[in-house]
Amino acid sequence: MNYIFTSERLGFRNWKSEDLLFMAAMNADEKVMEFFPNTQTEQMTATFIQNMQQQFSERGFCYFAVETLENNQLIGFIGLAQQTYETFFNPSVDIGWRLSPLAWGKGFATEGAKACLQYAFETLKLGKVVAVAPAINEKSIAVMKKIDMKYLANFDHPKLLNDARLKNCVVYEVNNYLAIK
Repeated sequence: MNYIFTSERLGFRNWKSEDLLFMAAMNADEKVMEFFPNTQTEQMTATFIQNMQQQFSERGFCYFAVETLENNQLIGFIGLAQQTYETFFNPSVDIGWRLSPLAWGKGFATEGAKACLQYAFETLKLGKVVAVAPAINEKSIAVMKKIDMKYLANFDHPKLLNDARLKNCVVYEVNNYLAIK
């Protein structure tokens, strides 16, 4: 398999059309989508994959399809995305992840996020990366802390204003100290 980059146990690649069924099933899982307003349909997932393919071709990054190196099994995504919604820290590049329940509890999100930050700073030469999650999403916030991101602020997410449970979000950030020198 040709990966853009790898970590110890994970391979990061652009999306393929055959990823749709796995991702659509994952995005329809209420446990996976607990901290999102809704589950996603197959068509919504197809649009997401197309958007990621386009973002990769334009910018050299996206929320990458992630596979285990052990068996080349797709487990979800971990990666970077350009964000422009209206808030004080945008435009920005954020780091995000969504993994299959079969991949939970194995340290894949942390390992993969660290590899994505290395790619962001060493290859893409980005100056800063942010991460956003609803304030109630303790597991994602724990990953942000494990990858040495620092709390920046709480804010009401403009895309979640009608969702009382999810609208209060946190933003964390990490700077590329190599780019600052």
